Amino acid sequence: MALPETWNVRSRSRKCTATGTPFSEGQKIITALFPDPESSGYLRKDFCEAAWKEIEAGSELSDQPFSHWRTTFIPAPINENVQPVTKQTAEDLLRNLVEEDQDHTENTRYILAVMLERQKLLRETDTQPTSGGTLRIYEHRKTGEVFIVKDPNIPLAQVEEIQNEVIELLSPKPIEEPETEIHRNNETPS
Repeated sequence: MALPETWNVRSRSRKCTATGTPFSEGQKIITALFPDPESSGYLRKDFCEAAWKEIEAGSELSDQPFSHWRTTFIPAPINENVQPVTKQTAEDLLRNLVEEDQDHTENTRYILAVMLERQKLLRETDTQPTSGGTLRIYEHRKTGEVFIVKDPNIPLAQVEEIQNEVIELLSPKPIEEPETEIHRNNETPS
């Protein structure tokens, strides 16, 4: 079942939401997801530890966060010479499936998130029970992107089948060339 929420949460900020102070590489920060009434989804805000402590102490939060966690600021790469991707990676596939949010991809999204967590690309930062099931919140270790994936409670007997489907989705597909006919000066085969 596709959930009505929007999962398109932006990457981590380069500065504190409360103070505007730029983060430095390796600095401990607090990331919080807040309900966003405009999109019926979530809005990400990043805070330095000092600002978060003041906010918590003064209860300055007009809305309580849906989820929050402590992480380390790692700046996203800027203008690196990125080669075009020739095949779809697990990371790209997860991004596309989360953005599309189709019911039939729920199991695949979960398996991809677990695969990327095992590869140490994603880090599970929180779980939130909802009326529709458990939501697992993952943060990309390098870019800070947030992925919210529903845990479909896949029965153990079905895990291998779903893993095979994911492997098939990630396998490079052969490029089929269109058939062409070659005519040589009205020659006919002898």
